Amino acid sequence: MRAVGVTEFGGPEALRIVELPGPVAGPGQVRIRVHAAAVNPTDTGVRSGARPDLYKDVPPPYVPGMDAAGVLEQIGEGTSTDLRIGDHVMAIVVPAGSHGAYSERIAVPAESVARVPAGASDVAAATLPMNGLTVRLALDVLGLRPGQTLAVTGAAGAVGGYAVQLAKAEGLFVIADASPADEQLVTDLGADVVVRRGEDFSEQVREASPDGADGVIDAALLNDAVVAAVRDRGRIATLHGFRGEEERGIAFYPVLVRSYAHEQSKLDRLRQQAEDGILTLRVARTFPAEQAAEAHRILEAGGTRGRLVLEF
Repeated sequence: MRAVGVTEFGGPEALRIVELPGPVAGPGQVRIRVHAAAVNPTDTGVRSGARPDLYKDVPPPYVPGMDAAGVLEQIGEGTSTDLRIGDHVMAIVVPAGSHGAYSERIAVPAESVARVPAGASDVAAATLPMNGLTVRLALDVLGLRPGQTLAVTGAAGAVGGYAVQLAKAEGLFVIADASPADEQLVTDLGADVVVRRGEDFSEQVREASPDGADGVIDAALLNDAVVAAVRDRGRIATLHGFRGEEERGIAFYPVLVRSYAHEQSKLDRLRQQAEDGILTLRVARTFPAEQAAEAHRILEAGGTRGRLVLEF
């Protein structure tokens, strides 16, 4: 089968079509004929070898991709699932060696799979699993109550946009950042207050909420620059493992979405929320698999709103 991967780590040009044996669904697994795989920032780390220790004993090729959608075509022996062959499904994928979502076929745990939202294409559905579960985990660890204040950085992006929408669905007051060009987008996503994107995020949050936000989801990776936005004993959900200095009783929660890779009920809830219009599935652009390198170039150039998606 065809997949997109690297045999040597490098820039976008390192990505190429590779041929791999087709997977077979084992016990507890299902196999998906992938039609769409979202391109996420974490994929660029697989391509560039940002964590070489993860691959030192694993031969190439290395296939990126954590989001896939397509048609379920095999159910492994003894697998307990209400999914049926022929269903359009979406999955969160934990890449390992040549196992990644940038493939024509993948075998994944049934707990990592849910049906595609009714009325959504496979391309649109591929933008939801990893990004949606990242936000679900962030909100779960923050544990805010209805009426409390959440500040969101990177609100115009895929993770930040889902953070705004899911937070509003849970009754939170949301302060979110945006560039002037994205202010209307972030307002339409549901933010109660929109502040200018930039390093002065904390000062602007304090203007809107003088006591400070109860929690922050830092999708823009501002790291230390968001700490002053939070009240004493507030909480910050960070991406990429960032944990700041302890001060004012503030708690940091590095969010690692792999811990939710088997949370099928949470993924299915995201499906339902997309069907109910709570979540907006945003596709920036699609590419044939052969143009994965171009998709990575565009992603790394910045400014993408929604997700780029590869089609197989």
